[in-house]
Amino acid sequence: MMRDETVKLRLDPAGEATERPISIAIVAMGGQGGGVLTGWIVKLAEAAGWVAQSTSVPGVAQRTGATIYYVEMMQPSGGRLPILAQMPTPGDVDVVLASEFIEAGRSILRGIVTPDRTTLIASSHRSLAIAEKSAPGEGIADDSAVTEAIGITARRSIIFDMNALATAHGSVISSAMFGALAAADVLPFPVDAYHAVIKGEGKGGSASIKAFDAAFARTEGKTDEADADPAPAEQATPLRRPIPPRIAGLLDCLQTVMPPQVQPMARAGLAKVIDFQDVAYGSLYLTKLEEILRLDVELAGESKDFALTFNAAKYLANAMAYDDVIRVADLKTRSTRLQRIGKEIGLGPGQLFETTEYMHPRMEELVGLAPARLGRWLRRQDRLYAWLDRRISKGRRVRTYSPGWFLVLYTMAGLRRFRRASLRHAEEAAHRDAWLTLATKLAPHNYALGVEVVKCQRLIKGYSDTHARGLSKFDRAMSEIRRLAHRDDAADWARRLRETAVRDGEGGDFDGLIQTIRSVA
Repeated sequence: MMRDETVKLRLDPAGEATERPISIAIVAMGGQGGGVLTGWIVKLAEAAGWVAQSTSVPGVAQRTGATIYYVEMMQPSGGRLPILAQMPTPGDVDVVLASEFIEAGRSILRGIVTPDRTTLIASSHRSLAIAEKSAPGEGIADDSAVTEAIGITARRSIIFDMNALATAHGSVISSAMFGALAAADVLPFPVDAYHAVIKGEGKGGSASIKAFDAAFARTEGKTDEADADPAPAEQATPLRRPIPPRIAGLLDCLQTVMPPQVQPMARAGLAKVIDFQDVAYGSLYLTKLEEILRLDVELAGESKDFALTFNAAKYLANAMAYDDVIRVADLKTRSTRLQRIGKEIGLGPGQLFETTEYMHPRMEELVGLAPARLGRWLRRQDRLYAWLDRRISKGRRVRTYSPGWFLVLYTMAGLRRFRRASLRHAEEAAHRDAWLTLATKLAPHNYALGVEVVKCQRLIKGYSDTHARGLSKFDRAMSEIRRLAHRDDAADWARRLRETAVRDGEGGDFDGLIQTIRSVA
């Protein structure tokens, strides 16, 4: 007869419950050196005889989610190696380093920043997400909530513009974050050990050391903000070009005519319009703005801070400086863009780089370049239009700075001088005039409604399909505003239409609101 026997395994104690590794989470976007910083931290620990382990989980895409790097380190004890975790556990992270301010906020939402344990080190600068850039109108996230949350959720916080500091010293943000980490005194390693890790990288070590030291001093409070974030050397003494007489005349006119409340926005709008086209186009902008100001004065707009004119100064400039093929080609071939990309990727002396961009022009954009009469004729030729659409509107990968493609884009940008005779410009001008006419027609009866109609221009932005979707929402909003213009609360409904259209698909139901309006109008 068999007898069951219980076998008991005896294991030696693993150690006191208070023994735990130091845990560090790093959240960084693509190209910001999160992997480099992680590697530095691991080398720092291993050089001191510690055991260190790093893992990473990439975001969905470059700016739809930052990569989370995680490092745990611990001293070996009694010849035994520690078992380290591969992912951060909420409530159990000692240090969080965020390469961008909103990423610090996302770390708080994930629960890895806690008031009893976590030191939060973050750069205060912003790198806009795709959703922020593509949203109609102003889609930039409000970072005030992050500022408030940091003061509550972190045991200690170290926040300043590490990106600007690193750039000013010819380095990248990972160097500044490494310096802030050293000064935070949360790791038991001397500053010389941090320097040794950076110097071991060889290339770019000198600039990285300078950025490290500057961030270290800034964190310790040995420098003030102005000293810590000096302007880059090439920007310290900018060249001041004389203002051409015609532009100076427009600026003098603006200064004389526009109320003080409107002048800053009008100057920005004038600069945008002139950059888009030419000085004559800027003169047209001021002429239309003066017409709105005269109405505003008649309506006692001064008591309302000239809200009608102020918003017109902003949105009229946006309407006049629309995105077309010429504008896109112009922006992609500007020398300032080439310099900016080179600076962002840390291009060294004698180094070259290429950019490959995916372009998918529609026939609609190309026909818009044609003279107005020819463009309208082409649109009526259904078979020819469809054939050309199949031949031309194909996605292409364009090497922007190769001689051939650069020449094509540069030539396209040169069509600016013919833009005002094009079909696209005729359509944009008709849209602009109809929009302003409606606003100035409604304002005498309902000033707030006129202002809201002006603000609705924010629905239109971007290029190609993005522009078409925005224009469709704008047209539908205008139709509903006309329907309810007689109501006392028409301005409130117009504001809700605009804001819902902006959020449509992301917490907003534009179609549902329109149905509601039609049931009450």
